Amino acid sequence: MRVYVPLTLSGLAEAHRAGELGAGPLVAYAVTPALREWYRSDDMEELEYAALNRAALASLRLLAADAGAARRRVVVAADVPDAAVEAGPDWGTDPAAPGEVRVAGPLPLAKAAAVHVDSADAEADVSAAVEALAAADGGDDDARFVVDGADDHELLWYATQELPNLV
Repeated sequence: MRVYVPLTLSGLAEAHRAGELGAGPLVAYAVTPALREWYRSDDMEELEYAALNRAALASLRLLAADAGAARRRVVVAADVPDAAVEAGPDWGTDPAAPGEVRVAGPLPLAKAAAVHVDSADAEADVSAAVEALAAADGGDDDARFVVDGADDHELLWYATQELPNLV
């Protein structure tokens, strides 16, 4: 199963040094029945893109918790055995978390298929989105618009061989 693990650039650098994405269980996003229902598509490519975007939103939340992190969203796409992925009953029904799963760890970085990262020109919008997250979560429509503005920037695709230059 392809999973999308949200990180920050500093988290990616740490994973690169350690050779793994953490001991687990890791929060990730994948094409789950709840994501299929939420997104309402049968196109697997569209569903995987939706899971990637859910992970990008989770990366924003990680940035909100780390004031010193570079304001760029990071998502690692990895292929893991289905048995290593757990989608709990509450996660599937939580409207804030369609597609959220737990990956039993550790998840070796060698399992990564690709890394997706914002370009430097997205930093201002990502920073604004991070600042607006709390208000958006509270129902502020203007803040939700600012958070959604980060999605105007497509995450760039990097091969795993490019990690040393990325971090």
